Amino acid sequence: MKRQNISSGAVWENTIGYSRAVRVGNVVEVAGTTAMDGDQVIGIGDAYEQTRFILQKMEKALQEAGATMQDVVRTRIYVTDISQWEAVGRAHGEYFSNIKPASTMVEVNALIRPEQLVEIEATAILQTTLEK
Repeated sequence: MKRQNISSGAVWENTIGYSRAVRVGNVVEVAGTTAMDGDQVIGIGDAYEQTRFILQKMEKALQEAGATMQDVVRTRIYVTDISQWEAVGRAHGEYFSNIKPASTMVEVNALIRPEQLVEIEATAILQTTLEK
């Protein structure tokens, strides 16, 4: 099957060796995504705003892979403060309340930058596949 790597253009992609998203066949995996815009963290101190920004970034990566948020079957949410679960969940629900993918939210000790409160991964499955 053909592999399609989706780049966000972040300098870390080459340094670390990853893609924002990868599509193989009808599956799209979106890498852990934070509220980074270049070198700036969006929504400092606001888990809701960070989550909304992350989901917007993920939506763009999915579109580039030929998918939509409707194709998402799984999300994994990492938060640095589980007491913010309602704010994160509210933003997640704004995108997924009708789709209802399987989802997990866990608290982690830290993300790469202390201002980052949320990181999200997603898996999407499309009805069609890329050409071989």
